[in-house]
Amino acid sequence: MSLFMPQSEMWDLPLPGKRGQRHIPHWFGNLAFAVVGFLCKLLWRYRVDGRENLRAFKDVSGVLVVCNHTSFLDVVFMYLSARPSQWIRLMGRDSLFDNAGGLLGQALSRVGAFPVKRDSADRGAIKRATSMLKNGELVGILPEGTRRGRGTAEIKLHSGAAFIARMGKAPILPMTVRNAELVKQKGKWLRFPKITVEFGQPVLVGDFDFLPKEERLDACTWYAMRECFALSQNIPAEEVDMTALFPSAKDYRTVFAEHPVERHTSAEVASALTQTKQDRP
Repeated sequence: MSLFMPQSEMWDLPLPGKRGQRHIPHWFGNLAFAVVGFLCKLLWRYRVDGRENLRAFKDVSGVLVVCNHTSFLDVVFMYLSARPSQWIRLMGRDSLFDNAGGLLGQALSRVGAFPVKRDSADRGAIKRATSMLKNGELVGILPEGTRRGRGTAEIKLHSGAAFIARMGKAPILPMTVRNAELVKQKGKWLRFPKITVEFGQPVLVGDFDFLPKEERLDACTWYAMRECFALSQNIPAEEVDMTALFPSAKDYRTVFAEHPVERHTSAEVASALTQTKQDRP
């Protein structure tokens, strides 16, 4: 049992890790799951719907999990939703890892999180995330970059998620944390609504190859985030007003209406990936 490890060392170690493979020690992550999970269950009676869509990829493939961002609790419930049998490695703002003299960074790194520099093409973070996906791990990203409804900054849609999925040869799995934004609203007391985490069906980057090369990643990220908001608002994806959500992003509604993207289930994609592995010499 290691009580201290350099943060940067843990960022490049696998989690959970295969037998005989050096990996991030599990004791802190298991303790955090037990304590934080108990408190969240007690306070917000959270439940996870569609978890089988995530479980289908266990021991089969890496998965890039994407989520819309409305609350600081989003990442907490992303982490809890995969445990105890899987771990989502969260990409977090680099400044968080220096808080409390580095103690917060030590805790975040212990549960598999790793830093990314905001508003920049952080090649180090992209390389790490890609390597994790190729290693069969789960990586969690909030493509909006910042919480919606907090501050005056325009929320932008970053195509880095689709780029990482393509480089890591992994499916994208949309998810949402419903009602987390009601926990702490400006000018109001802390509230305790029932919170629901929901996983959707996978999105494959290759399905967007019918588009011009320069638009494929943007369109894929747009589509995946529309799936997240459909889960969040509990409506069909076609009814999500992406123009209102992302005013500066290109609107792909007409494109996808004329050229519908094939729908997949996690079971189908996982089965195809397993077959591909078996067919390799």
